[in-house]
Amino acid sequence: LAAVVSTLLLDGVSAFSIVSPAVTSSAPSTAAAFLTSSASSSLLSRRKHCLLFSSSSDDQDTDNGDDEDDAYADLKKDYPDLEFVNYNDPEYRMDRGLGDDDLDEQYLTADKNDDETLAEIERMREERRRKNDEYQFETYHASVLRGGEVCLGEWSVYQTDTFMGEDVIKGRNEAAMGVPRLLRWDKVLKVVSRGSKIAVENTKDEDDKDWMRVDGERIVHEERLATLDDFPSLMTRSDDEEVEELLWEEEEVLHVEKTYWPREMSSLDFRGAGGNMCVGKAYTICDAVPLVKKDGYDNNVLERHQGPFSEMRSEVGLLSDSMRFRVKCDYALLDEDEESAVATAPPPLHLRTLTVCRETLDGYWPEPADNGGTDDGDDTKATESVVRRKNQKAITETLFGPPGAPGGLYDPPPVGSEERATENYMLLDFEGGATLLLPHRLDQNTGDDSLGWVTSLDWTPGKVRYQVDRKVLAGTKVKGLKTLELSEVQGEDADTWRPKDGGANMRQ
Repeated sequence: LAAVVSTLLLDGVSAFSIVSPAVTSSAPSTAAAFLTSSASSSLLSRRKHCLLFSSSSDDQDTDNGDDEDDAYADLKKDYPDLEFVNYNDPEYRMDRGLGDDDLDEQYLTADKNDDETLAEIERMREERRRKNDEYQFETYHASVLRGGEVCLGEWSVYQTDTFMGEDVIKGRNEAAMGVPRLLRWDKVLKVVSRGSKIAVENTKDEDDKDWMRVDGERIVHEERLATLDDFPSLMTRSDDEEVEELLWEEEEVLHVEKTYWPREMSSLDFRGAGGNMCVGKAYTICDAVPLVKKDGYDNNVLERHQGPFSEMRSEVGLLSDSMRFRVKCDYALLDEDEESAVATAPPPLHLRTLTVCRETLDGYWPEPADNGGTDDGDDTKATESVVRRKNQKAITETLFGPPGAPGGLYDPPPVGSEERATENYMLLDFEGGATLLLPHRLDQNTGDDSLGWVTSLDWTPGKVRYQVDRKVLAGTKVKGLKTLELSEVQGEDADTWRPKDGGANMRQ
């Protein structure tokens, strides 16, 4: 398959894959979309079925049997069980792929004055949401955190000049005074990361029939700067060679200690308001500090996700079999704004630091020199490592190769007007063939139904090229995740299948 696109919808919990038509068939103007049963079946263990969506430009009548002008004629013959959907049909309603279509049908036909019926429908919907919470919780722990395995990485930290005072800001390019400059730290941080499950007590109510195992579990994260014990190359040298202790500055320690996740992450944190989600090879997590703590903040999960915020930290990442590339975005209010901020007219959040994390998941460091001493301590062989990965060359090229994704973002998302794009967004290229689009300013004093924000990361760890889009809501709901979208395409075919819609949201 030449191209694949996946998205996870918050309220529907379904995974889509868009695939290009077979090479032997004539390609339609819009790629066909298959609804895979993998996510929905693993989530709810309901009936499996597949939908083929036709684009709005397809005028064929799916019931007239005429194959002459039907771009999907071959597919219909090969897959007779597929149901074709015409988006132009006014009677069309989206199938979320959950196998629970009767729930929406019941809601539409229910007597709105029948409280008992509506309560039953809401109960079934809540059951569906809880099963999605469980699925996300377990998938994040198993796939992203690899069940608690240690991850070793190199962090490159970029600090914006926004918080360095007016004298520094005056040094910006006059044509881009509203865009911050990024100053890279001289030292690359060596960081050990892992996440694991813990059991919590007193969570089970004997009278609660809906209690699930994950209700008694939490995910905790640990990220720390490396010590000498984490480097075999330093521990296996000859006895007469002194090795200095690894020294880290206080600023570096405090930077790594910042959390980008809830202190104890529960399954409920994976609902849209929390900003945490994973789909395919991509994931995102988020944490924030409210501008004003409301009553019940500490005990109300949903209350913790409601803005406005004085700080917000989000992370978006992509995985491969042995590597992980993730970006941490730290936003905060300006000092002068925080002193006079009020919840009724909250000031904007500004990008404070940007951290690019290049990590390996096989128990060794990304750089081969960090993974082992020489065979016999001979200085003439000091450049050779005892530990030799079979794929070390590929890892080095993938994590530290030339900067920027080929041709820029594979599928640039819509960001609003040109003025908004200029005043609020940055497009950056990083070593390892990665490109990042992110907002450097998040306005909180807008309507909650306004255009939201998007962070996009494009990276190619091997033959497949990935782009993940983290799309969040506007206004004080800026922490809330609207969608997490993942595009996949064969790297060598990316230019062939690159979307030409000028930037559009995925169909939902």
